[in-house]
Amino acid sequence: MSTFQNSGSGDRGPRFKRPQQPPDAHRINDRIIAREVRLIGDGGEQLGIVQTRDALLRAEQEGLDLVEVSPEAKPPVCRLMDYGKFKYREQKREAEARKKHHESSLKELRIRYRTDVGDLETKLKQARDFLAEGNKVKFSMRFKGREAMYLSLGIEKFNLIAQRLADVATVDEKSPAYGKQIHIVFAPAKTK
Repeated sequence: MSTFQNSGSGDRGPRFKRPQQPPDAHRINDRIIAREVRLIGDGGEQLGIVQTRDALLRAEQEGLDLVEVSPEAKPPVCRLMDYGKFKYREQKREAEARKKHHESSLKELRIRYRTDVGDLETKLKQARDFLAEGNKVKFSMRFKGREAMYLSLGIEKFNLIAQRLADVATVDEKSPAYGKQIHIVFAPAKTK
């Protein structure tokens, strides 16, 4: 005897929903549900308000698609165009926009209050490279144990760094001068 009981009347087991295809941003051809539409030609000329079936016939005769570009309008605005070319150009524009968009990130460089001149020059060179790429740079300094007494030396070191990077960066943020860790954040300077 089976312990499994069927829940619900007439239920034949779990129903799996198939993943739906994402709808296009525009309704095209037979997917347009309005009875009449304001029609715009392929060249951008106004063709007036026509029945949807007439607009579909005209699109088929011209070898184009009927695309609903403004569904909220009364009546909806449709345009005759080659939808494949339109989608291709739209994808190219989006790819170009993504290429031009640069997301800045925060790069961290750790130093000590007693970092020597040569090592500091190396860190400053790295910071200049990061700033040239459009990133923010965070210098952080940690004090261990009794080193907290030398907090003023750390602040002096940060002031020196700020002077050395003044031509390519501006101070974006400074931590308060207490505790066992302090930091300073530089943002790329605005170019005119």
